[in-house]
Amino acid sequence: MNVPIDHRPAVLAIFVLTYVGLAVGRIPGLRVNRTAIALMGAIGMMIVSGCTPMELASVVSWPTLLLLFGFFVISAQLRLSGFYDWMAAGISDWAGGPPRFLLLLIAVSAALSSFLNHDVVCYVLTPVVASALLKRGLDPVPFLVALAASSNIGSAATLIGNPQNMMIATVAGLGFARYLAWCFVPVAFGLACTFALTRMGNLNRPAPPRLRDVEPPELPCSLDRYHMTKGLVVLALVIALLFTRIPREITVLVAASIHLLSTKFRSEDLLAVVDWQILVLFSSLFVVGGTFQATGYGEALVQWMQGIGFNPATPLNETLLTTGLSILINNAPAVVLLVKIVPMTHATAAYVLAMANSFAGSAILTASVANIIVVQQARRLGIVVSFWDFTRRGAPIALASLAGLVGWAVLMGA
Repeated sequence: MNVPIDHRPAVLAIFVLTYVGLAVGRIPGLRVNRTAIALMGAIGMMIVSGCTPMELASVVSWPTLLLLFGFFVISAQLRLSGFYDWMAAGISDWAGGPPRFLLLLIAVSAALSSFLNHDVVCYVLTPVVASALLKRGLDPVPFLVALAASSNIGSAATLIGNPQNMMIATVAGLGFARYLAWCFVPVAFGLACTFALTRMGNLNRPAPPRLRDVEPPELPCSLDRYHMTKGLVVLALVIALLFTRIPREITVLVAASIHLLSTKFRSEDLLAVVDWQILVLFSSLFVVGGTFQATGYGEALVQWMQGIGFNPATPLNETLLTTGLSILINNAPAVVLLVKIVPMTHATAAYVLAMANSFAGSAILTASVANIIVVQQARRLGIVVSFWDFTRRGAPIALASLAGLVGWAVLMGA
């Protein structure tokens, strides 16, 4: 795709306005979210770029979108079978004192987020876990921040843990096994930091009196052991096939088709649980970012950074750049932008990008969608997690995890 020279200033203007809108998160006076802002940016690119719709469609990473869709369906089947609710109830029943409860919460949320939609993990676990803590008379806020942080960090453990990693894997051609082996240590370190830094706070702090009689939410569906087992078996087969040369999107779409051919769940029920907003967000950002890249401004920006001695591909600089953008505009849009301008000259650059955006997602409330979901779900129970409450607990976890990532990359010879 080639953007005509006289159209490039307009493309740059749309690009800047879109990412400013993503940073702000809203348009004053209008009830729009980041997905709508990205979609309007893509529409703006269609109008001003001088490119045909087919040219614009060519910059969309369709394997990434197909992979996302397939995993959304797999996650939807497990959710409707009651698996997530069963796990949430299990955390409440199995945990003992606050430290053990915290350890179990971090381990389970990280493990689930490694292979499933970490936004759904946070959506389901938050109300049940918060209610269990309130019944014990404990303040749930530290535990909820730890839930968001461990979900963000855990999602970095594999190339299918979050949409950003799926996209990076597709763009950089990463191998599932090599990534898993490389990232294990920094992810484990990040989870250890989450436990240690949260544990340093007062886990025994009592809940406000007004919250102590909160009733746990009713689970939306009963456990269907047959279909839960079916979903877990299909997921295990998908994970096993990810280590082969079969295209990931084909493997996942076949698995999604198996679930759509269900005797239990209607297709419309499964598809209703798919996170269509994420699909729209990513497809729109592909158009915005791809059109911007076609202007040549992205390459000029990289050359300028290198000219002032800032190489965006070194582990420290890449981590700083990814963290800053993730805090400013949210980690998903940050990655869509960074894959266009950070040279993926070697696998480590892709590894660092995949992990840094997830680790940085815990820094502030708006850096990750998972954080927002936790806070919104908690608010439905009357639990208020302010921006400052989240930041003062999440930022140290993010900084410690990112420091461990940079140290690991340097140790591995990056």
